[in-house]
Amino acid sequence: MAHSTDPVAQPAGPHRIDELDALRGLALLGIVMFNIVQMTHLTRVSGPAGEHLGAYVWELLFVQRPFPIFSLLFGISFSLFLRTAARRTDRPRLVLLRRLLWLGLFGALHTLIQPGEVLKFYAVFGLVVLLPASYLSRRWALGLGIVLSLAAALTFNGLFIIPGLFLLGLAIAEYDIPDTLPSRGRQLAVALAVAVPVAAVTGWLQFRAGVGPANYRILPAGLAFAFLFTVGFLLLMRTALRRPLGALLSPLGRVALTSYVAASFLIVTGDALLDIGSRSSYGAVVGLGLAIGVVQAIFSVLWLRSFRYGPLEWLWRCLTWWQREPIRRA
Repeated sequence: MAHSTDPVAQPAGPHRIDELDALRGLALLGIVMFNIVQMTHLTRVSGPAGEHLGAYVWELLFVQRPFPIFSLLFGISFSLFLRTAARRTDRPRLVLLRRLLWLGLFGALHTLIQPGEVLKFYAVFGLVVLLPASYLSRRWALGLGIVLSLAAALTFNGLFIIPGLFLLGLAIAEYDIPDTLPSRGRQLAVALAVAVPVAAVTGWLQFRAGVGPANYRILPAGLAFAFLFTVGFLLLMRTALRRPLGALLSPLGRVALTSYVAASFLIVTGDALLDIGSRSSYGAVVGLGLAIGVVQAIFSVLWLRSFRYGPLEWLWRCLTWWQREPIRRA
């Protein structure tokens, strides 16, 4: 059974992958933390990490950590949406082409308030990488994804990490990993055992390199920590914390496009009230990020009680299929 796990619009249905919904919600919260600094033009300090521990912790948690998770989920969603579309039309790639073009338009409009937004890049790389890659075997998609991701990390190119992660997500879906997560506890545990020392080493190298926008160690460490956070979170979702984590994060992940765009307006409003850009620490950034997360989590829970999709998710879906889709729950 196919499930859609699009990080910006997952179709509602009787069966969902709650872990990936929640993981998407978690990644979105981290992206908001980074976007606050970017949009408010808060000056990021530079220098030895030991002299700027707050900045180091913030970079360790939020710089190039949630973004790779979000990108990986987009690649997963692409493959799964293609399967779903194939059941509804004999030209599923044409539907995906239209979907990516509309996403690019959303991104272009969002750029007016958030110049560093990522949707436009997702649309472009989706068109030039994912659509052609949908004709490849899963083995080729996996191999190319690994090569491109490592190449981007080793050359410290944050933008071009996207196509590699897209391909990895595509391969993950083609290997049916999202559908078989409940039976992969042992594999997740092994992955965690690998991720912990790798993240520790790259985190130490990042500490040695210091803090600041020019820290070239951030991208390799970011990938290592993104992997650690993903595996660790999926394991947490197998414990008693599954219920509270799912209740808080899964609805947020289901309306991620709406939340991602709305967060930009909330950041502008928060900055106007708090003048975050003029501050010298990350305390106000974390406070505003948590406040935005709480507001959006509450909104997503209340909204999904009556509606099947978030507002922008519904609009995107209607434009994708070029017809009005039902939005209210029965």
